[in-house]
Amino acid sequence: MFDFDIFEIIVFLSRFVLPLLAVTIVARAAASLLRERAEPELWGTLSFSGGLRLPLTHWENVIGRSVSSDVALKYPTLSRTHAALIRDARGLWRVHDLKSTGGVTVDGREVPPDGYPVHGGSIIGFGGITAVFFPAGEEAQYLADGVDYELTDYEEIEEVAPLRRPIRSGFTLALLTEFQLLLGVAACCSRWETLSVAAPISFALLIALTWGAYALTRVMRRRGFELETLAFLLCSVGLAVTCSSAPSQAIRQMLLLAAGLALYFSLGWFLRDLGRAKKLRWPIAGAGLALLAVNIALGGTVFGAKNWLQVGGFSFQPSEFVKIALIFAGAATLDRLFARRNLIMFIGFAGACVGALALMSDFGTALVFFTAYLVIAFLRSGDFATVFLSVAGAAFGGFLAVLVKDHVAARFSNWLHAWENVSGSGYQQTRAMAAAASGGLFGVGAGAGWLHRVFAADTDLVFGMVCEELGLIAALAVVAAIVVISVFPVRSSERARSSFYVIAACAAGAIFLIQSALNILGSVDILPFTGVTLPFVSKGGSSLMACWGLLAFIKASDTRKGASFVVKAERRAR
Repeated sequence: MFDFDIFEIIVFLSRFVLPLLAVTIVARAAASLLRERAEPELWGTLSFSGGLRLPLTHWENVIGRSVSSDVALKYPTLSRTHAALIRDARGLWRVHDLKSTGGVTVDGREVPPDGYPVHGGSIIGFGGITAVFFPAGEEAQYLADGVDYELTDYEEIEEVAPLRRPIRSGFTLALLTEFQLLLGVAACCSRWETLSVAAPISFALLIALTWGAYALTRVMRRRGFELETLAFLLCSVGLAVTCSSAPSQAIRQMLLLAAGLALYFSLGWFLRDLGRAKKLRWPIAGAGLALLAVNIALGGTVFGAKNWLQVGGFSFQPSEFVKIALIFAGAATLDRLFARRNLIMFIGFAGACVGALALMSDFGTALVFFTAYLVIAFLRSGDFATVFLSVAGAAFGGFLAVLVKDHVAARFSNWLHAWENVSGSGYQQTRAMAAAASGGLFGVGAGAGWLHRVFAADTDLVFGMVCEELGLIAALAVVAAIVVISVFPVRSSERARSSFYVIAACAAGAIFLIQSALNILGSVDILPFTGVTLPFVSKGGSSLMACWGLLAFIKASDTRKGASFVVKAERRAR
């Protein structure tokens, strides 16, 4: 039988090893995600008179005079955004007139408002300028058939260019497994005298789910596992928090993680077919509104917010899943991006969601929704005036909420004054700040803190709990992991195949960032205390599952070969 001192030694050593492992895991994943560039894919070419030959490197290509166009042409007869040449998942192409002044023609026929199909050898006219269109791989055949046009030498681009270096996630995953094992052992040793069997079982389930997800991606012939590695790192910290505050719910938390993984892979499969996602996005948005309506009618009120639904013996927050519906409604392919009616429908849907959340007095989540709306609205319109008007309207609505809702006014009055009432309105935040300070750089050890005794320590105040038990270094690694996940969509947008994936991924990243900022800065009294969760870390099934669903949008925007859901893997040679 081990002496109790051995457990103290394990906890002591883990305090220094765990932050080092966390920083190393985040650094390796970030280096692979942010430094490694996806090579361009060639999907077709446009050959102009005089030998000018331009590649089409996206499924959706804007052609115009603007320097931001995918195919930028310095001709005065072209509009800034003149036309869009779009490929679907079946390989069929259509050209659309983006309300240009000079018009668009295909083989002499004027393009109608809903677009016109083009094929290899089609002659497309853009405001008096003509070009011959060829899908990738078909140009040589048309040359052999005697198509009459002039070419000059150019640098060859492979149809799907390989990565500069292969993606290697195995070693990082091994470090993550070591982190999970040590974290689980330390959490169990800290509470050895009152240890619940749920704690070791839950960490065993976590490691099994991590490697099961990795094995599934390998079966799908996907080697890129960096995003999932960062998400599992955050979930590991979240499980340690749960084992400290509510050990009896640790296994339940892992079962909900399994459900989140199922949602992640299902949504990833769904997003592979862009046509299917386009057709079903409004039915999904309608289901989200219906869910909010049911919540308003039948939901229960918890601490002033009517944001919970009871189904049988389970409770969940519908607004967490409506975030996915919001992204589906906001994301749009290029042929619909410039349609004003489509944008107005999205603005109406977003306004209905924010209004419903305001009726439920869930203003923290309403702010998250509004931030995602701003990102989507700007990406779709590029109009700062729309953004400024939206912000002004939201500020006016927030001012009314402070006047009408007492609990909202109380939180604003307590903002920056938490230490003036440590036993009243500032009780939670002052305890969180004191616990975070007591943790120092390396923490007091997993499971050895005291903040878990304070209400909502494992949800709204979870950052303070992480700082106390794992230390400031590990807590900053958690923040860095969320930032890397959120910034990656911006980094990958240049090579994304469709604006649908770009808008959806950037909106999901914005949700992660704003939630993290509200949770972390709210718990230390830098921002008003809103009560939103920290992605992947806070205890709760609705938030955890929704975070994995949002991660699927970010994964779909990654077009690196062997990394993404939407890039089909090459068939194995016999």
